[in-house]
Parts: sequence; structure tokens; C-alpha cells
Amino acid sequence: MYEPIRTKPVVHRMGATPAEYPHSSRGEALDIQLAGHLAALLAVTDELGLGEGAAEIAAQVTRLRGAQPARAHRHSPEDSAALHQRAHDLAARALLVAASRADTTVAILAAERMDAHAAALKSLDLAGAL
Repeated sequence: MYEPIRTKPVVHRMGATPAEYPHSSRGEALDIQLAGHLAALLAVTDELGLGEGAAEIAAQVTRLRGAQPARAHRHSPEDSAALHQRAHDLAARALLVAASRADTTVAILAAERMDAHAAALKSLDLAGAL
């Protein structure tokens, strides 16, 4: 059976009060999460060589982080279907966080990227069937 602890905690920070610790608000935490999802989406978009979507994504990452994102060099994708699927999934995650954060601009951008990658997947499936 569980016995509750009845003594006070022993570990204390010397000279520090809880107000001195850095805390982030829910909005700041969502900004960090959203910037991370968009940066990952940007990396996959760069990998696929899709410049038209990459510029818009980079602008939103810059807005959220306050600095230019690191950009990947384009490689020849071995499995473009897997990259499109990953980009679609990342855009879906960004859409969820943007909706939670009430960021309409990023939500629209994420939905557009989801549509573009879904269309690319569909065309790859059709090309593979021929």
C-alpha cells in the first residue's frame, strides 16, 4: 500500500526562489514546437528540391524563431515517395500546433503543403501503376 511522504523535501536550490527560474508560457512553448515542426518540414522540402514551398516555410520559421533557419542542400532523393509522406506528416503536425496556437497564416501554409504532398504521392502511385 502507498504511504505518503510526510517530510519536507531535502533538496533546495541555494539562494534561488521559484520566481528566479526561467519559465515559458504556453504560447511560447507552442511557438517553439511549431518552429521545430516547420524547420523539419523545410529540411524535407529542401531535400525534395521544392523551392516554391520552401521560401514560405523559411519565412514562417524566421518569424517564429527570429533568425534565418539552416537550409539543407538538395540531394538526389532515393525514395521521393517516403520523403513526400514524411513532409505530409510534418505538415499535419504543424497544422495541429498552428490551430492550437490560433496562427491562421501557418495553418493555411501547412494545409497547402499537405495538399501538395498528397497530390505528389498520388501522382507517384499513378506513375508506379503504369
